[in-house]
Amino acid sequence: MSERNTMLRSLHDLGLAAWFGGSLMGAVGLNGAARDEGGTWATSVRISSSGWTKWMPVSTAAVAAHLFGSGGLLAVNAPRVAAQQGVAASTLAKTALTGAALAATAYSRVLGKRLELAASSKPEDAEKAAKHPIDTEKAQKQLACMQWTVPALTGGLVLLNALHGEQQRPAEQARGMWQRALSMTPSMPSMPSMPHWQH
Repeated sequence: MSERNTMLRSLHDLGLAAWFGGSLMGAVGLNGAARDEGGTWATSVRISSSGWTKWMPVSTAAVAAHLFGSGGLLAVNAPRVAAQQGVAASTLAKTALTGAALAATAYSRVLGKRLELAASSKPEDAEKAAKHPIDTEKAQKQLACMQWTVPALTGGLVLLNALHGEQQRPAEQARGMWQRALSMTPSMPSMPSMPHWQH
């Protein structure tokens, strides 16, 4: 496509980069440092929670930017999604992964907040925690799982984004659109192979 969508692509890519990179750094660096330096379970949870809380506004902005960019790109590329073979399937997979990553991110925040209240030394937090008691060991295992799930899912989005980039090559667009037309009209001849230089 000749039309440029630089702003939408920038929001999409930068948002996804921050979402993936921040979640991976948190799971590896922040949580690891909290375990090493905390000394006790409660202190480790407080250190980790403090770091995640400071990161949350940036993470929220990154996710919002990615979603806005994704929605805009989907709108401008709707004709190609409909006409090019394989693009609809990769778009559907990307949508499903995005939904799963959003759910994992939100659930991680809920678990983290509940653990933060349970580990807090503030009387008001202890009162809130008493109203909503949790199995801290189970919640911590679930949180650790979720905090690794987020970079895994967003990493999958990075791979699908690379696939979308490949599908936008002129030769790939021509082949995909021909294959879509062929699937709708089986009597049409197969498309000849493209020379290597056209890729």
